[in-house]
Amino acid sequence: MGNSSAELYIGSHLSTSGGWSKLIERSHEEGGTTFAFFPRSPYGRRSKALDEAGAAGFAGRLTAEQYGPLVVHAPYVYNFAAKDSAKREFAVNAMIEDMRLLSAIRHAGQSLYLNVHPGAHVGQGSEVGCRLIAESLSRVLIALSTGAGAYGSDGEISVVPILLETMAGKGTECGRTFEEIAAIIDGIEQRCEDAGVPCTIPDATGTGSEPLVGVTLDTCHVLDAGYDLVNDFDGVIGEFDHVIGLSRLKAIHANDSINGLNSHKDRHANIGDGALGLPFFERMVNDPRLCGLPMILETKELTPTTHRDEIALLKGLCH
Repeated sequence: MGNSSAELYIGSHLSTSGGWSKLIERSHEEGGTTFAFFPRSPYGRRSKALDEAGAAGFAGRLTAEQYGPLVVHAPYVYNFAAKDSAKREFAVNAMIEDMRLLSAIRHAGQSLYLNVHPGAHVGQGSEVGCRLIAESLSRVLIALSTGAGAYGSDGEISVVPILLETMAGKGTECGRTFEEIAAIIDGIEQRCEDAGVPCTIPDATGTGSEPLVGVTLDTCHVLDAGYDLVNDFDGVIGEFDHVIGLSRLKAIHANDSINGLNSHKDRHANIGDGALGLPFFERMVNDPRLCGLPMILETKELTPTTHRDEIALLKGLCH
């Protein structure tokens, strides 16, 4: 059984210029029901446009309009696997600040996640890289769950679930294989358990729970990494379930691929214009395992400043 276009949670990565209200206006312009944004500059500087004071009102508007979960994107500059400990320290401390900002939105009832590129091992090897990523991200979660400063002004713990993004394997990226993602998750959870920090968190509605660490599946990255989503869709999804678990899959980056299977290039094409093709996306938006997840477009705008046409295209593939 598929998904109706009215129920599809889809949007794009939006500019935060102008603050919280402008984000919602830009989403309305493209006809979105979810979106992504950077909580600070992609280069790591704190945003002047986004603050905790406006976060609750922002969340209230989104919940009133029945938006799906937001998939906020951590700045690219963060490298949790960096060889330089000062770079890892910067990423940890900045992400703690990001979490505190985003937790104000979550506490106001709007579901959201913080999506991260796991990191690049810069020649240390993927095993070392995955260990450093697990150490870094567990530090963030432990710091926000225990001790002084762990609680926000409303008394709630300032944690937002983290989503590890599947990567294409460009350069020394970690997270190219499902096994690497699983190893990072295992490392984070073991460290959290050792510190007495639960590995689940109440969901934004307060009616259930969800894992502290989940996954974003980037369709371009997964294909480029060597998983044949075109010819073995069920096999790839089944392998993800076996290695990581579909219960951890919380979001999709919906991107076609310029270079294709096993290229390790990470170059996005517009929907239907790349190696994945429209039949893949039609299958994706109608698959009961995937169609209820928030889907974020990271493609080139087909019309100035908006993904309206691509959002309409994906909605039109639903049946």
